[in-house]
Amino acid sequence: MSVSAILIYLLIALNFAFAIIVVFRERRDIGATWAWLLVMFFLPGIGFITYLLFAQNLSRYHLFDSEDFNRRDYDQMAEKQLEAIHAGSFPYHNPETFEHSDLLYLHLLNNKAVFTDDNKVELYADGNAKFTQLLTDIKAAKDTIHLQYYIFRNDQLGRDIIRALTEKATEGVEVKVLYDDLGSRTLRKRNFKDLVAHGGEIEAFFPSKFRIINIRLNYRNHRKIVVIDGKIGYIGGFNVGDEYLGRSEKFGYWRDNHLRIQGKAVYSLQARFILDWNQASKHHDISYEKRLFPQVETTGETGIQIVTSGPDSELEHIKYGYLKMISTAQKSIYIQSPYFIPDASVLDALRVACLSDIEVTIMIPNKPDHMFVYWATMSYIGELLKTGAKVYIYNKGFIHAKTIIVDDEISSVGTANIDVRSFKLNFEVNAFLYDKEIAMEISEKFREDIEVSTLLTYDAYEERSRWIRFKESISRLLSPIL
Repeated sequence: MSVSAILIYLLIALNFAFAIIVVFRERRDIGATWAWLLVMFFLPGIGFITYLLFAQNLSRYHLFDSEDFNRRDYDQMAEKQLEAIHAGSFPYHNPETFEHSDLLYLHLLNNKAVFTDDNKVELYADGNAKFTQLLTDIKAAKDTIHLQYYIFRNDQLGRDIIRALTEKATEGVEVKVLYDDLGSRTLRKRNFKDLVAHGGEIEAFFPSKFRIINIRLNYRNHRKIVVIDGKIGYIGGFNVGDEYLGRSEKFGYWRDNHLRIQGKAVYSLQARFILDWNQASKHHDISYEKRLFPQVETTGETGIQIVTSGPDSELEHIKYGYLKMISTAQKSIYIQSPYFIPDASVLDALRVACLSDIEVTIMIPNKPDHMFVYWATMSYIGELLKTGAKVYIYNKGFIHAKTIIVDDEISSVGTANIDVRSFKLNFEVNAFLYDKEIAMEISEKFREDIEVSTLLTYDAYEERSRWIRFKESISRLLSPIL
C-alpha cells in the first residue's frame, strides 16, 4: 500500500473519530450535531479544526462566581417572589403584570430574574439621541460608571466617550470599561492610556492569547450594559461606533432600540455587570458593596425583569421568554430582528400563532450584514409567509433592533436576536417589560418603521431566482451553527 493511500485511510479514521466526539462527547441540539457532521464530512481535518474554534461546550464550566452573599440575597428575593405568587399574595400593581404572571414566574424560576415595578423607562430608537443622553449622564456621574459593550470602536464616538470617562476618572469617579475582545477586535488597551493613567480600569472579555487573531470565534459577550451611580441603567442594541450614529456609507441610517432605566431594575444590571467584570478581571474584582446598590426614588411604575442567558447554561433563558410571549399572544406579535434564524420551537410557535388568526408581523433589514445569515433568514421568512405572517423589509437604512411586542401589552428589548447564536452561543441580556404604555410606544415606532419598509408577499418571494434558492438551501443547512 502506498504512503498516500495510508495517509488517506488515516485521515478518514481520524475524521470518523472526530465525528464520534461531536456526537457523544458534546450533548448538543441534534440539528447542530448534523450540521457539524456535514462540515466534517465535506472538509476532513479542516472541519474538526473549525469545530474546535467554534463549538466547545461551555455549559460544563463555572465561568461566573455568583456565590457572593449579596448575589445569594438576590436569589432569596426571587424565591420569596415565587412563594408570593404561589400563595396568591404577590403585589401586582398593574393589570399587565397580573395577566402575564406566568411569564413573570418563568423568569423567576428559570433565571432568578427579580421583578421590580418602580421603574421609569425611556426608549431611544436613534443613536444620536441615545449617546447624547449617555454622555450627559456620564458627565453628571458622582460615584461610579460601569460600561460594557460588545463593540467599542476607536473612532469619533468612541474617543468622545473615552474622553468623557477620563474626565470623570480625574475627578475621582470609579470608571470600569468591559468590552468583548472579538467584537472590539480593532480596539487596543493603549487607546485607554489616559483613562488608565487617571485611575480607570479596562478589561476584555475572553481575550486572545495571540496578538492579531482571537481563535475563540463563538461564546462572545454580546451584552450592552451601562450603570451610572447604581441609579441609571442602559440596555439595548446600540454598540459604541460611528455607524450607530448613521455615519456608515454601507449601512446608512442605523435603527435600533435602547432603554434608559431608573429604578430598582438597575440593581439587576449592576449585578450582571459585576459578574461579567469579575470573570474578565484577574486582579480587580468588584465586591457587592452597598454603595453600588443605593436607595433609589423614582416616579416610574414600569414592571421589569432583567433576563440573561449564555452558553454556560444548559437552559436557553431568553428564548424561553420569547416562546412564552408568543404562545400567550391573543391579538398580535411584532418582531424586529436583524438576524432571523429561529430554531424549530420558535418557528413552530410562530406558525401556530399565524394559523390561530393572530397577527404576526416581522421586520428584517433590506441588506445583508453577514451573507450566510441573510440567506438563512430569507429561507425561514419564506416558511412563515406560507402560513400568513406579514414580513416587512426595512429600507431606510439598517435595522438592528431586537424587539418583541405582544398584544401591545408586554415587550422585550435587549441584545438577543431570533437566532441560535443568541439563544445558545453568545452571552445576552434582555429587559422584559410589563407595561402597556411602553409596549404601545415601541409598537408606534414599529408602525413608523412600516412606513419606510416594503411588504414582502409570498408571491414575490416565490419569484426569486434558482441561484438565490440554492444560496438559501445551503445557508439553511448550516443555520444551526451560524
